[in-house]
Amino acid sequence: MLPIIIAGLAALAVLVIAVGISMSAGGGTVASRLERYASAGRGETPESGGERESAVVAGLSRVIERQDLNTRLSVDLAQADLKMRPAEFLILWAVTPIIFVGAAILIGFVFPGFQNIVALGGIFLLGVYAPRFYIKRRQSKRLRVFGEQLPDTITLLANSLRAGSSFLQGIELVTREARPPISEEFDRVVRDMQLGMALQPALNNLVRRVASEDLELMVTAIQIQSQVGGNLATVLDSIAFTIRERVRIKGEINTLTAMQRYSGYVITLLPVGLAGLLFLISPSYMTAIFNKPPEMFGLPLGIVFFAIGLISMGFGYVLIRRIVDIKV
Repeated sequence: MLPIIIAGLAALAVLVIAVGISMSAGGGTVASRLERYASAGRGETPESGGERESAVVAGLSRVIERQDLNTRLSVDLAQADLKMRPAEFLILWAVTPIIFVGAAILIGFVFPGFQNIVALGGIFLLGVYAPRFYIKRRQSKRLRVFGEQLPDTITLLANSLRAGSSFLQGIELVTREARPPISEEFDRVVRDMQLGMALQPALNNLVRRVASEDLELMVTAIQIQSQVGGNLATVLDSIAFTIRERVRIKGEINTLTAMQRYSGYVITLLPVGLAGLLFLISPSYMTAIFNKPPEMFGLPLGIVFFAIGLISMGFGYVLIRRIVDIKV
């Protein structure tokens, strides 16, 4: 066991060093940073001659740019507001399971249950899922805060237009008066337009980064008004009222369905957590499910019952989520 642990820690150290080198290669001259902003609308990752870039990140970037994965990861990272390139995230994603397993092996010297092959396999799968879970949590949290700030921002834009300001001046006012994340996103719109991008493509990039239905409604109204004319301030006031009512109704629905949603979490996670705790405290108590006989379909009967239980809990969780997921 000791040679395996030493080899694993050595591999972990090499990967951590590689990630550190790739993270330190994010600098560059003013020209390279301007080129990065200018090419953001095309979804490309520019390479500057004066910028020292990690060979690992550069090679991986060339591979994923040939696939659609580069675009999808770029959008996901932008929606989560992570200042990383897709290649850097893929490297971090590959390193995370190894870090989880290495930490479990070290903890296993105190709690031997962590060094069991089944526990290590579960921890490895947890490490594989952790980065995507982290991105989804950041996206949902940022989107929720953005949605709460959007009605007041639209009202601020409408008042700015009534005062005689242009739409770009209204956006600049939002970047000064609003709070993150909405001020950061509108500041990106201003910078895109300062670099020569038209208003509609800049707003489309904003919708792609945020992925909010309310924001898409506002951008669509602005684009229609720019083509057919009309009082944009009045239109924005109507949209702000609609969004406020939608946020209020969503809050009431979340309050009324909170008990059902958390009941689904408890029903699903309690048996899994209890089984994992018993496995770590007394591995011999849980390993009895792997014994043959008894057996069914050529598998130990305990494994069959365990799989049936997992499928039943998963089906129940999905059913509860579908019941409480009320569209507004």
